Amino acid sequence: MANQVQSKSALSSIKIAQYFLSLVDDDAGELMSNLKLQKLLYYAQGYHLAMFGRPLFSEPIEAWTLGPVVREVYDAYKMYGPGPIPRPRDADFSDLDEGTREFLDEIYCELGQFSAWRLSEMTHADPPWLMARKKGQNSVITHASLREHFGTLLEEN
Repeated sequence: MANQVQSKSALSSIKIAQYFLSLVDDDAGELMSNLKLQKLLYYAQGYHLAMFGRPLFSEPIEAWTLGPVVREVYDAYKMYGPGPIPRPRDADFSDLDEGTREFLDEIYCELGQFSAWRLSEMTHADPPWLMARKKGQNSVITHASLREHFGTLLEEN
């Protein structure tokens, strides 16, 4: 992940989810399920914490059976079940600065190519999810564990 400009304050997870949904290329047959969206949020939060030392969004990430989940986003899109979530029609991204957009574009470019199930498998191998799962069903994945794990990944590259 390239160094990007740090966002000034944490945004809402819904805003970040809408931005990822806006990147889906319907014409190319791309689909975004709630499962895939959740994993992209996890990776965005983890890399943001490692790169900038502060959260990208304020809502917690929980360790659910199928991987990391931001409950607020899950609840907002659960009506679509396992199917695709439509692109937002009138979303306003004026509160996302250029650095944040570039950061999210890079996350989507690098990880959006993977299926929801592949991303879920990947998160199941990550220490932050594994540690939270040991604490119990739907335990919160801490910012400290995300920062440490993703910091290690950045150092390896």
